[in-house]
Amino acid sequence: MIIHSFTNDYSEGCHPSILQALTESNLIQQSGYGDDAYTLSAIQSIKNKIGDDNAEVHLISGGTLTNLLVLASILKPFESVIAAQTGHISTHETGAIEATGHKIEEVITSDGKLTPELIKPVLNKFPEYHTVKPRVVYISNSTEIGTIYNKKELTNLSEFCKENNLILFMDGARLPSALTAASNDLTLVDVARLTDVFYIGGTKSGALLGEAVVITNDTLKKDFKYHQKQRGAMMAKGRVIGIQFDQLLKDDLIFKLAAHANILATKIKDTVKELGYSFLTESDSNQIFPILPNKVIDKLILKYGFYVWEPVDADNSAVRLITSWATPEDKVDLFIHDLKEISKIW
Repeated sequence: MIIHSFTNDYSEGCHPSILQALTESNLIQQSGYGDDAYTLSAIQSIKNKIGDDNAEVHLISGGTLTNLLVLASILKPFESVIAAQTGHISTHETGAIEATGHKIEEVITSDGKLTPELIKPVLNKFPEYHTVKPRVVYISNSTEIGTIYNKKELTNLSEFCKENNLILFMDGARLPSALTAASNDLTLVDVARLTDVFYIGGTKSGALLGEAVVITNDTLKKDFKYHQKQRGAMMAKGRVIGIQFDQLLKDDLIFKLAAHANILATKIKDTVKELGYSFLTESDSNQIFPILPNKVIDKLILKYGFYVWEPVDADNSAVRLITSWATPEDKVDLFIHDLKEISKIW
């Protein structure tokens, strides 16, 4: 019997306050397509939090659709997007970006993060007009392997992109987790200032569904809604996402929920360290990647859900453990107890 799943951070529904708000507003008539009072309130909240009233904010149902929309709206047919080989658009989106006719140029990176040094070789195209033209740099924060960008790293990347006429796009599916990680020194204001477009993930942060795209670069704002409508991403009942973000942004609920997930992931991480195990990556977000003996994994997986991420050698593998906004601490304590007991045997 599975006691608890640490497989992902979207196994639960949504924070109770969202269900309550959806119920209470259910029979109140509102305009469609994002012109409802709740969506407008959520959009203004985001503008206030980033200190930019000129930013454009669009609410989209999911992460893959958001990535597709943003990149399709930016890229010309002959332009490419640069991403880490671990990037979500490269690994878990079934060729959604390539299906729009755009090449993803992958960069190998040990920690899931991009740097100017890693990007430079991709820009050296020859001969001109015979190869794709790099235009967008796609990054994730937190990354797909749990690491986060610090302010210096993002500043360096932002300056490099500006110097090389590149657009910096941050996938923020787990941005609330990144911004509440213990080692984080970035603010939402910093993210808005240093990127051209980013999004705040709701699906993995306590919402039923939804991502909030924030466009700060004026040249990218025009016609985004046309792309949104054409690709079926402009919901008639936009209120469904608007209500959720309106609730999550009140009193910074979305960040409080992310902090809860991070704290519990760190609790597991500290135990893993105490037991002498190592990690695939250094992470203090809600995703951790311990390297455990296969015999320990075989025992744990009988009681807990999680991904076996990749083999490290013949006897050990890295696993991915994810805590969510709704993860109960007592389930984490049970996992820790069982990990300690199983580790005694092996």
